[in-house]
Amino acid sequence: MRERPSNVLIAQSGGPTPVMNRSLFGIVREAARHPELGCVYGAVHGLDGVLSGSLLDLDGPSEAVWRRVADTPGAALGSSRRRLVEEDVSAALEALSARGIGYLFVIGGNDSAETGRRLGMGAREQGCDLTVTAVPKTIDNDLVETDHTPGYGSAARFVALATMGAGRDAEAMGQESPITLIEVMGRDSGWLAAAAALAKREERDAPHALCLPEVPVDEERFLDVMECAYARFGFAVAVIAENARGVDGVIGGQEEPWYVDDFGHAYFEGPARYLAGLVSRRLGVRVRCEKPGTIQRSMMACVSETDAQEAEMVGRAAVRYALDGHRDCMVTLVREGADRQRDDEEYSCTTGLAPLGRVAGRVRPMPECHLDRSSYFVTEEYLGYARPLIGAPLPRYGRLY
Repeated sequence: MRERPSNVLIAQSGGPTPVMNRSLFGIVREAARHPELGCVYGAVHGLDGVLSGSLLDLDGPSEAVWRRVADTPGAALGSSRRRLVEEDVSAALEALSARGIGYLFVIGGNDSAETGRRLGMGAREQGCDLTVTAVPKTIDNDLVETDHTPGYGSAARFVALATMGAGRDAEAMGQESPITLIEVMGRDSGWLAAAAALAKREERDAPHALCLPEVPVDEERFLDVMECAYARFGFAVAVIAENARGVDGVIGGQEEPWYVDDFGHAYFEGPARYLAGLVSRRLGVRVRCEKPGTIQRSMMACVSETDAQEAEMVGRAAVRYALDGHRDCMVTLVREGADRQRDDEEYSCTTGLAPLGRVAGRVRPMPECHLDRSSYFVTEEYLGYARPLIGAPLPRYGRLY
């Protein structure tokens, strides 16, 4: 009987998160606890490294190095958005077989789950003994079959803090520049933009409007909301998802995307600048347009300890599930207790599994119970869901008038 290959390969894929390397650390450290596993390798820049044979020996770095890597932003192995095409499958499996890889762990989102699914399916068709396990990550929080994703809590904390600061700045500047629009990431869903609502404690606090892909933006109604907030409080702040949509499609009437990636995802010019022009013309004031970009997913000062712990937890769980014989699955986060998290309930979370076929290429939008469509905002149910994920309570700011 042929001996099962026991070497391990880890790949990181897609946009990094502040805690992506915590999952890498979790896999490496958990694998070291199991003598039945062989060498642990890392693919440099994901699928590109697999196909080119560019692998790192992850057994070499010291514990001190790994501790630093665990708390480092980005993807320590290098990431990739390369799509696995049909002609790559055999080449990838041959490369894995040549290194004696029996366990493949892919840290990524829904597109990465599709890559893992296709490799697992190809391995079965070609008689390769390969266990593929997806380890979830994305600041977008849009993976199906899981309560939330590692990376979301920290990016959500950043968005909430940025909104709090931008709100107080706009309030302070008054007539000089009383309106701020902040555009945040979120290709297909509004989970990240919604996190700005966690900043709001009083009615006049920012944000005053949220533009989410799940709720088409009626331009006139949006302008009415901003004008009303400005009239009442002397300033107004809106947080806008990068792919927020109008009632007739992409905001601003754009027809052609400026970029389409390997997976067919279209990217358009951001909607915030277009909406800022509308607000400025309606109110006759200066409107600031902020677009924080990749600092949303790399600002380590905003890491949620809950998020970091769960990112490591799913990495460690992935190894245990794989050794238990589970394959072609993604590790999930399962919130314990009631479906609706209340502020007086202690938050706890464990792990589960979902077949890759149910995750790959699918997107989870925000549910209706989280959306307040009439006011361009979110519900208390969303706030109860999100608060435990961002870690320590947000600061409380004061006012003199």
